Amino acid sequence: MPNDSTPLLDWSDPARAEAFEAWLDRIGERWNLDRTTLAPASADASFRRYFRVHGRMSNVATSFIVMDAAPPLEDTRPFVKVAGLLGQAGLHVPRVLEADFAAGFLLLSDLGREPYLQALAVATPSRADALVREALAALVQMQQRVTASALPPYDRALLNRELDLFPQWCVQRHFGIQWSPAETEAWARVCRLLVDSALAQPVVAVHRDWMPRNLMVTDPNPGVLDFQDAVAGPITYDTASLLRDAFLSWEEEREIDWAIRGWDMQRKAGLPVADDFAEHWRQLEWMGLQRHLKVLGIFCRLQHRDGKPAYAQDLPRFFGYASRVAMRYRELAPLLRLLAPMSGQAVAAGFTF
Repeated sequence: MPNDSTPLLDWSDPARAEAFEAWLDRIGERWNLDRTTLAPASADASFRRYFRVHGRMSNVATSFIVMDAAPPLEDTRPFVKVAGLLGQAGLHVPRVLEADFAAGFLLLSDLGREPYLQALAVATPSRADALVREALAALVQMQQRVTASALPPYDRALLNRELDLFPQWCVQRHFGIQWSPAETEAWARVCRLLVDSALAQPVVAVHRDWMPRNLMVTDPNPGVLDFQDAVAGPITYDTASLLRDAFLSWEEEREIDWAIRGWDMQRKAGLPVADDFAEHWRQLEWMGLQRHLKVLGIFCRLQHRDGKPAYAQDLPRFFGYASRVAMRYRELAPLLRLLAPMSGQAVAAGFTF
């Protein structure tokens, strides 16, 4: 049970609470952890939780982050592996100070309290531009220095499994729509186009959630979080994640300006992007569309399966992204007809770019 000196944290499983206390007992003295300072730091769409606790490192007062990732729902080993790869590449990531893989607890260095999402929401145009350029530069550094073959492949099977989330959780479960055989075939054709486009791109290390919520304003900037699902995949994926975010949107002129700057950085770094920016932009938009359809499914699943309804509030944003891309490319026009019964309601509910 929780130690008398430990604040009462929310543990639904008493055995888990007891394991946490035993782990703190083992590591606490090494880092002079003050249990009275333990407090929730953040949570995400997974089953992971994060706490902040104060202590000392090299006899200097500091704060740490504790990751609570209970097996078998979560596995901390990919986080530790990718943290090592990104750290070796010179990116600013949390240091893994303690790891108990069997119990699912990690002690990490703390990258601070200011996520990009918070900073960009109030930033002046010049400040936003500086932050996004630094994020693009760090992305190029990752693509240049992290060996993609050290990561799992973002292959056809995985891309299709992600797309399958949309009809299962968004179309059927959330909106109660059953597609006809013709509509199901139209969906399958669009999926083939998107997956073929993704697989035709050069392969690099892909963070898979390179977005303002997972980047921190730090020195050096940015700090990078939530990288445990990194894969070897399409070179445009992370740029699309950054520019068309789950919680923050930009005018298309700014998206294109930043995309051009990122593309130019990639070219100067010798990365194998398309020679023609128009083709690079098409690849980025189609890649982003695959991601947005996946996220629509995930956000609905979070509401209906995991009891996290807040994410569904951003469905209109993703319908907006998806509809805009489907309108722009003739090959994707069938998708627009599939989205219309859902996106019309969603956009009418109040989302505009």
